[in-house]
Formats: sequence, structure tokens, C-alpha cells
Amino acid sequence: QRRLVESGGDSVQTGGSLRLSCQAFGFFGKSACMAWFRRAPGKARERVAGIYTTGSDTYYDDSVKGRFTISHSAFNDTLYLQMETLEPGDTAVYYCAGRLGVCGRGWFLEETFPYWGQGTQVTVSS
Repeated sequence: QRRLVESGGDSVQTGGSLRLSCQAFGFFGKSACMAWFRRAPGKARERVAGIYTTGSDTYYDDSVKGRFTISHSAFNDTLYLQMETLEPGDTAVYYCAGRLGVCGRGWFLEETFPYWGQGTQVTVSS
């Protein structure tokens, strides 16, 4: 059974850093498109970053480009999101999502991801 479990959310001050983790179960050895999304209070869920686990393709929303880095460890099948220079606008519940196969230009289409984690809260205070 495939499932995703996030961790690493916390409260930090503006300019701080956090690393989110997403342990993937049932994906080991398979090529997958994995992604991070987030939902801020009162807003719709939005894309953050994506990665194709077999290869080096990564994708970022413009709002996080240069500050966030997505990566995947094949050793322990864990997805990471390293977040630097955090801003209050980054406050949200962060979700990881996964689907088998490539990412491509449609990496951010939520409806294409059948597997989702439960979310982890990130709060950035000014």
C-alpha cells in the first residue's frame, strides 16, 4: 500500500530555515513524480516544487525559486524540501504528493496525484 508521511513542520521567524521530509512507502525502486504543495489559511492549495525521482528534473513555482530546494533520496525513499529565507507568506500546511511515472510540464496538476500525505504546518512569524 502506497502512502506518504510528512514531518519537519515548525514555527520559525522571518529569514529562518526549515527542512521538510516526506517518507514514501510503496514507491521504492519505482520512477515517480513527487511534489510539494501548500495551503495557506483561507487560500486554495498551490504548487511549490516537483521532482522526478529517476533523473535530475526539478520544478519550482516562481514564488519559491532560489529559496527552496526539492530533493529525493533513493536510499531511503524520502522526499525533502529545504526552505531558506522564509517569509510570513510561506506560512501554510505543506503536503507532499506522489504519482508513478514522469513529471513533465504538468507536474503541478493536483488531480494527477493519487497519493497525498497528511500535511505538516509551517508558520513564519515576522
